[in-house]
Amino acid sequence: MSSNIRVQRICQNCGKEFTAKTTVTKYCGDDCAKRAYKKRKKEEKIAQSNTETAVIKTLPILEIQEKEYLSLEEAATLLGVSRTTLYRMRRDGALKFGAVGKKKVISRKSIDQLVNPNS
Repeated sequence: MSSNIRVQRICQNCGKEFTAKTTVTKYCGDDCAKRAYKKRKKEEKIAQSNTETAVIKTLPILEIQEKEYLSLEEAATLLGVSRTTLYRMRRDGALKFGAVGKKKVISRKSIDQLVNPNS
């Protein structure tokens, strides 16, 4: 049993006008439906890749936030500044460094007080 409905529609893929036999038809033909499917799948893969990349980028910062003492590189990454800025902050008295052997370290409390002076 076939339907006698004929509806003028515009293809969501190519933009051409066509006559559809149902009210839910979106594409003018099989080729446009396949192209739209491939495009949709490609966009899903790109979105998934972007979310995975965002997770990978935030992972080092989460690891740094858990440490009690940070190296200069880790502190610079956490604060979003350069090492030179950290040395300038030390010179101005805003930060205090410690030393473990030859390696300079900054306590997490010092950084927290810098960011939130009222705490």
